[in-house]
Amino acid sequence: MKICKFLIIFLMLPSFLLASHNNEKKNESMEKSMAKQGNVMEKFDFLLGDWNLEYRIPKSALSEAATGSGTGTFKRALDDKYVFFDYSCTISTTPDEVGKAHGIFAWDEKAGVYRYWWFENSGSFLNATCNFINDDTLFMNWHDTLLIQTFRKVDKDKVILRMENPTSEGKYGLILEVIFTRQ
Repeated sequence: MKICKFLIIFLMLPSFLLASHNNEKKNESMEKSMAKQGNVMEKFDFLLGDWNLEYRIPKSALSEAATGSGTGTFKRALDDKYVFFDYSCTISTTPDEVGKAHGIFAWDEKAGVYRYWWFENSGSFLNATCNFINDDTLFMNWHDTLLIQTFRKVDKDKVILRMENPTSEGKYGLILEVIFTRQ
């Protein structure tokens, strides 16, 4: 029995060593790629700073038509490992309520994507998987929903956030647009 276990271990050793070697090469390749592109959180630079927010909410299956305004700030945190997004706003359908939220963007090295956690003063919270589809567009896929969202840089002082939901026609329809204008 001991010989059989030894034989199994001996036969599996080359596979284990090869897998270990491939993982080392993969990690080495990822590290080189990361070194080439610098700090992965630098991709958020176009969002950093203080913003005025203009909300446009079309009538949809999820809400009545509304408008709103607010302010928001994107900033680096904890040795540039994270980007925080804090904002507050009022919406025309509920003018006496001030909505506030805190978001955290982080790089998930193992999965090779960005993660986002969002917490609102109403008690709502969600998380998303994100990635840059080009230098000026951050695409987000909200977990546990069918919602998608983009932050698209229009110019150095303007960014447009669009959130969309599937329609009955099998396309995506706009449910929220926020115009960010740099303060």
